Amino acid sequence: MEVRKQSSVIKQNPGSVVQTNQGQDEEVVENIVWKDNVCTLCEEFATEAIDFLSQNKTQTEIVEVLYKSCSRIPSFEQQCITLVDYYAPLFFVEISSIQPEVLCKEVNLCQKFALISTQIREDCCGVCHHAVSEVLTKLKDPDTQLEIIELLLKGCDSVQNYVKKCKSLVFEYGPLILANTEHFLETTDVCTILHACNGAKQTLVADS
Repeated sequence: MEVRKQSSVIKQNPGSVVQTNQGQDEEVVENIVWKDNVCTLCEEFATEAIDFLSQNKTQTEIVEVLYKSCSRIPSFEQQCITLVDYYAPLFFVEISSIQPEVLCKEVNLCQKFALISTQIREDCCGVCHHAVSEVLTKLKDPDTQLEIIELLLKGCDSVQNYVKKCKSLVFEYGPLILANTEHFLETTDVCTILHACNGAKQTLVADS
């Protein structure tokens, strides 16, 4: 007598299904739940990062680093400090206005998956590193770099008496700042700083 394997269908959203063998059902369901948790984790990490950057102590440390960088360009040191004093508060306001759920959708961690891999299991640390990798990819995109430079140049129009010097600084140091940002993200374990990779790993999906 011929024995055939039964298959079942798990629906995720209209027009999208995942077919699995009966023996794989539990694993697929686990991964569906896991992907939902990935989105939740991303939002939690983003919230923690925003809170971290919103702290007075953190902001003071960042401004001090920027002041130190200004001291390395003597001919524009005072103008540089003026720009830091003007833009740093605006930057922190922008950071505080970021919505974690929107950010996580932008880095593709909260999208609906039509196909689910049953072989890849990401932990909290892995999710964070994936997000950092997505940001790096964006920063290395010439179109994204151009958009950032254009925004900085547009911002220079708001600095009275220093418009030309501001734009000169943007053209001269903008690419360097972007490169340094990439280098920082590549060489610094941001996820450990945000406690995403610190301590024992949490098991969000019970083993079957």
